[in-house]
Amino acid sequence: MLDQSDEIHPLFHGAPKSTEFKKLRKRIVQHTREAIEQYGMIEPGTRWLVCLSGGKDSYTLLAVLHELKWRGLLPVDLLACNLDQGQPGFPATVLPRFLEEMGVAHRIEYQDTYSVVMDKIPQGRTFCALCSRLRRGHLYRIAREEGCSAVVLGHHRDDILETFFMNLFHGGRLATMPPKLLNEEGDVFVYRPLAHVAEADCEKFARAMSYPIIPCDLCGSQDGLQRQQVKQILDGWEKNSPGRRQIMFRALMNARPSHLLDPKLFDFEGLARRSVEFEENTTDNRSQD
Repeated sequence: MLDQSDEIHPLFHGAPKSTEFKKLRKRIVQHTREAIEQYGMIEPGTRWLVCLSGGKDSYTLLAVLHELKWRGLLPVDLLACNLDQGQPGFPATVLPRFLEEMGVAHRIEYQDTYSVVMDKIPQGRTFCALCSRLRRGHLYRIAREEGCSAVVLGHHRDDILETFFMNLFHGGRLATMPPKLLNEEGDVFVYRPLAHVAEADCEKFARAMSYPIIPCDLCGSQDGLQRQQVKQILDGWEKNSPGRRQIMFRALMNARPSHLLDPKLFDFEGLARRSVEFEENTTDNRSQD
């Protein structure tokens, strides 16, 4: 890994020199590269729309993708994109200034989805589903306008686990965020390269790099969210049994349809016994000894 100031991307200027941080950075890069390769995300010569919200996860995503590209391991063009959704008090100048200082190609798009969400969602209900749907529609449009083959999101391992349990507890299905998804129109991929990266690592990395983190005050300020409840459950399990999150995540990569109950995934009805004929041995070999 290159660490001289004139041989690294500006996103890594001022990185801590500690052994602990170097191990953290290496781990995040390795896990991201692993996910990109394992789920077949690379199409050489294409362009990715890297979505940047200003949170710790999206900063980590932006940095690690540029690191991989800088090292010749990611043969795609990267375009950072922030969708300003019109939230009151959103510091609209922070991300453009940061991206310009870092020399990162970017596009800032303003769309007032905040007003739509506030108008459509009754007081006390969560905003996430509608907000996400509106945001995703605009990101697909921007990707097409910019000639991008994929919208790249900063969801990490813990997001994927939380979504799995939300679907299990509240949705009545076994499903989560896939690391690679094709949109309904079939023309834009959705990638999650941080699928194998722990949330704690994203937080440590972004804080250590002193990136200008912007909190999400729209949904993050609501109490009693299902995701927060699930997160608390997972935190408790992790505290009582360190490493539990990683074990559960590995389980998502080791599904056995024949040991579940979905007849659409496994042909239980067609499962048939084999007839086995046993040949009776009437010769007592011991009598010949």
